[in-house]
Amino acid sequence: MMTTPLGSYKLFHKLHPLSLLAQLSTRKVTGNLSVFTGLVSWSIYLEQGKLTYATYSDKVFERLESQLQRLNQQIPAFNHASYEQMGLVSETNHNQLIANADYYAICWLVKQEYITPAQAGMLIEELAKEVLESFICLKEGNYQLHADHDLHDLPKFCNLELQSIVEHCQKQLNYRENIKPGIASNNNSQTQAENQLGEKYSKSKKISPAKQINPKNTQSSLSKEFYTIACIDDSQAVLNSIQHFLDEQTFSVVMINDPVKALMQIIRSKPDLILLDVEMPNLDGYELCSLLRRHSSFKNTPIIMVTGRTGFIDKAKAKIVRSSGYLTKPFTRADLLKMVSKHIG
Repeated sequence: MMTTPLGSYKLFHKLHPLSLLAQLSTRKVTGNLSVFTGLVSWSIYLEQGKLTYATYSDKVFERLESQLQRLNQQIPAFNHASYEQMGLVSETNHNQLIANADYYAICWLVKQEYITPAQAGMLIEELAKEVLESFICLKEGNYQLHADHDLHDLPKFCNLELQSIVEHCQKQLNYRENIKPGIASNNNSQTQAENQLGEKYSKSKKISPAKQINPKNTQSSLSKEFYTIACIDDSQAVLNSIQHFLDEQTFSVVMINDPVKALMQIIRSKPDLILLDVEMPNLDGYELCSLLRRHSSFKNTPIIMVTGRTGFIDKAKAKIVRSSGYLTKPFTRADLLKMVSKHIG
């Protein structure tokens, strides 16, 4: 917890970027959050708690040019002459770029009709993802919130939800952490999880592990060993991944992509476990979980919330609606098998 007001300036031995951003968003702050670590600085511009721009001092134009090339390959690469043409070079020191030169460059590109205002908004969003991904990894530093800043009089191209940007960054970081140990370690954890599942199924059904995984078993004998998993997600790609991850000789996967129709389909399929996406149109996962718990057939059925949100409030909501567990996106096959192994059998 921070003990100083947002407007103050203090050296922190520990910095809590997620908490800081949450406070700025909740309080609907307008201003510029400047964060310093000694070598690098971050600037995050907000309007009523919404993100209008974010940058940090390392490789400013490399980031901008990289994103511009993805957006429009016809835009020429920048050089010192183009910086001068844009008015980005300091009048007192012709070798030094002015503060927030990248934002001024975006404004210039829009004015010269190299890109549209809508494209500028898309560009700023992609840059913000890069900037905040590095920012939320900070462990220590100091910060200051400025009510006034030099971008006040410049055009605004977007008002981005801080929470959605941060969630995207967390997903990217989690994904990198999952693949960082390498394929070997991932395969080990996956094999261990599969072995645990095999043992659990064997004990519950009183069969040998060899018989349980033997592909030559007849369908009639396998039908007694099947577990029905209902997956509710509006993304077909996620449903396909879950079906691919779960062995068809052990699991029957019921894929449901319409949350409104999910209740009736679940009642018909009588699943042994339910994987439920939190963020869906018309009816979110928490509401659907609450509805299922009110039904006599699903009071004790394991319901696993599947989401990219990892915040305290989201986990508290999951507990309130009596979900059985929490599976964070993106997840590996090993993650899924461990969760199923924990709750089924």
